[in-house]
Amino acid sequence: MPKILSAEPQLFVTDLDAALAFYRDGLGFTLAFTYGAPPFYAQVARGGARLNLRLASGPVYDPGFRARESDALAATIALDQAQSLFNEFESAGVAMHQPLRTQPWGARTFIVRDPDGNLIAFAAAG
Repeated sequence: MPKILSAEPQLFVTDLDAALAFYRDGLGFTLAFTYGAPPFYAQVARGGARLNLRLASGPVYDPGFRARESDALAATIALDQAQSLFNEFESAGVAMHQPLRTQPWGARTFIVRDPDGNLIAFAAAG
């Protein structure tokens, strides 16, 4: 039976340069590649996580959607432990959508919001 090896969520962004700066400078990802002239698609990577960034015109999320679904995630990244990465992001000045907390099922999670409103959860099993 085939094995699924990884997932690479695609996040829509309205300013590719600003998004790349956020993921690189704030979250410590590295640029894997860009595509297009001028670039409209890119991938950032950190450890085993890969996020694909796709340039889109106009707002990524309808304001009504965010009002109804304030915690709708674009991606979840699994960690071995959450505290040190949370501390790293806080030190870099990354604004948290949800601070580090222990969920009822035991996972330690926190959520960041990128410049376009994409919510990325970081989660360590409890």
